[in-house]
Amino acid sequence: MEAIVMNQQQSKWIKAAVLSTAVFCAPVWASTGKLVLTGGVSTVEGAGGGGITPWAFIGTQATEKELGFAANLTQVETQDYSLTTYGATVGWNERVEFSLGEQVLDTGITGTALTGAGLDLKQQIVGVKVRVFGDGVLDSDTWYPQVAVGLQHKTLDAAALEPTLTSLGADDSGTDFYVTATKLFLKQGVLVNGTLRATKGNQNGLLGFGSNTDDSYELMPEISVAKLLNHNLAIGAEYRMMPNNLEAAGRNAGLNSGLRADDWMDLFVAWAPTKNLSLTAAYVDLGRIVPATTDGRSQTGFYLSAQLAF
Repeated sequence: MEAIVMNQQQSKWIKAAVLSTAVFCAPVWASTGKLVLTGGVSTVEGAGGGGITPWAFIGTQATEKELGFAANLTQVETQDYSLTTYGATVGWNERVEFSLGEQVLDTGITGTALTGAGLDLKQQIVGVKVRVFGDGVLDSDTWYPQVAVGLQHKTLDAAALEPTLTSLGADDSGTDFYVTATKLFLKQGVLVNGTLRATKGNQNGLLGFGSNTDDSYELMPEISVAKLLNHNLAIGAEYRMMPNNLEAAGRNAGLNSGLRADDWMDLFVAWAPTKNLSLTAAYVDLGRIVPATTDGRSQTGFYLSAQLAF
């Protein structure tokens, strides 16, 4: 009960932070700002980057000696699930990024099958990212990338699903650690990013962390490639490997491969109609998510995101 109350308080705090950012950031936005789209958009976890993986670039429009803010809202729809995320980001001195985010997963038929009623899973995410070396724009004519390190602490409110996750040995909180390198080839209008994440998260943490058969950190690579078609329009693709901690635990519970997890990927289009507003649309393939209740369907669908950054 205390955990649920705490999660509700965290949720209210994050919502307040997002609303405050959206309402009050206009008077304090960065005075110069970055090239359009070079700050990335917002991931489903709140960090600056692509849609599903962070980049080494610091989010917001702030450059050196500036303070920047961003607010974002994202909707992901697949055959059986609906994910809504929103968050706020603060960037300082093109060096440090702080982010707050909340994810709300409507589990659809899975929730009905497991609990007999509709079920929303809520996850709060607090992140920090620090640029270690390199400048993705100023060093675009060199061979080395911009590199950053970061962490994301996640707290899950699994509601009626909590007893099931507990029986499988999945924790309700966990911390991801990552290092990410981003190389911008400015003349060619091409961006390449690689991220290596240490995580225990099941389906990004939305099904808890670890299991009673595998509770160790795993290193999961993530890749992004983007092509700038003109000054405010980009296309690209992302691939993010996911741990498969729950499958063995599910087998022990008689579910065969009913809790298998697959990697995530997307194909996206990002458009910045103004310097401060970016809109992203994507086709997503999140693989199988609790295939025991979804006839083993791969969860494909669409991703829509809006970010307001200063």
